[in-house]
Amino acid sequence: MDTASRTATGATQPRTSRPRADALRNRERIVTAAREMFVEFGPDVPLDEVARRAGVGNATLYRNFPDRAALVHEVVLAVTSRTTGRAEEAADAEADPFAALSRFVHAAADERIGALCPMLSGGFDKDHPELLAERRRLEEAVEGLVSRAMSAGRLRTDIAVGDVLVALSQLTRPLPGTGCLDIDRFTHRHLQLFLDGLQAPARSELPGTAATLEDLRRRP
Repeated sequence: MDTASRTATGATQPRTSRPRADALRNRERIVTAAREMFVEFGPDVPLDEVARRAGVGNATLYRNFPDRAALVHEVVLAVTSRTTGRAEEAADAEADPFAALSRFVHAAADERIGALCPMLSGGFDKDHPELLAERRRLEEAVEGLVSRAMSAGRLRTDIAVGDVLVALSQLTRPLPGTGCLDIDRFTHRHLQLFLDGLQAPARSELPGTAATLEDLRRRP
């Protein structure tokens, strides 16, 4: 027995197994396929259809995700993480703070962030520590974009980060009975109209009060 597999007392040290590369690729394919199909057909799409699109067998899907809640959890986590990455990329790539915010908003639409909304009402743990941590990362990244644009005088001052997130989730949510591929061109068009309305100086007075992150977290 080789010395690397022994402890200082001579006992055998159990080896930590790592997922094989093909197993990781299968998992990634399943999450990608599920993300696409949840957008197209909603979170109740049959899981065997997800497996078929991913190019894996049902047994492989259930070995990775024993039930729908586990798969939805992973999709929400993946979309949130990817969207946070887009916010960070926008901040790094654009010198103009408003251009950075605009770049993020359009990139978040491409991540289909609005499709998360129906999933968040499903039967899975929305308060899972992993999800809460990733959501906070996203909120902090968007807060930074909004704060910098407002400090630079490029963003109207009567809004808050919650207004951006609410509009983004609503304008990127697939419409019932509408082909998702066809709606994409309207999504970016309407997002640009929204962004134009955010620029300073403001051309109108908004009713009500700005939506904060605390408002979004408040539950009835």
